[in-house]
Amino acid sequence: MSAFLQAVSIWTIPALIAFIPLYAAFRRVPVYESFVDGAKDGFQTAVAIIPHLVGMMTAISMFRASGAMDVLTGAVRPLMERLGVPGEVLPLALLRPLTGSGSLAYVTDLIREHGPDSLIGRIAATIQGSTDTTLYVLTVYFGAVGIRRARYALKVGLFSDLVGFFAAVAACRWLFGAV
Repeated sequence: MSAFLQAVSIWTIPALIAFIPLYAAFRRVPVYESFVDGAKDGFQTAVAIIPHLVGMMTAISMFRASGAMDVLTGAVRPLMERLGVPGEVLPLALLRPLTGSGSLAYVTDLIREHGPDSLIGRIAATIQGSTDTTLYVLTVYFGAVGIRRARYALKVGLFSDLVGFFAAVAACRWLFGAV
């Protein structure tokens, strides 16, 4: 069974890549022209969202460089540690909704410092996998389609990130205890 699953996993992507254009050609869809039209639309979308991305990246850089993140995490650290949240993962709760690459770099540093099998390393990796870059997603997708008022989406997204953060901490504490 394991050999079968490994063979399926190896050939799934190449089979899909071959199947889609073959199926389109069978249906008499102009495959290359459709691809070029889609690429053209994608390029126009990318150009349209550049100002939104520049604004968001500038705001993130200012937030981190100003020391505001350190002040904020320092203020909530005593409360969070009473709730069982290690202080080392608190910056991740702030970084993850803002930037995927910044939060990944922070998780990498935590894992390098504490080890991948440590409770902090496991919590950080679980947070990275169970939360999203909400502000980035809203900036890119809403900017691409021209939505200006995203207040409900922002509230729901940030609340989901908060729930994901605490669920990750609770699950790791429950599953791994004080590893």
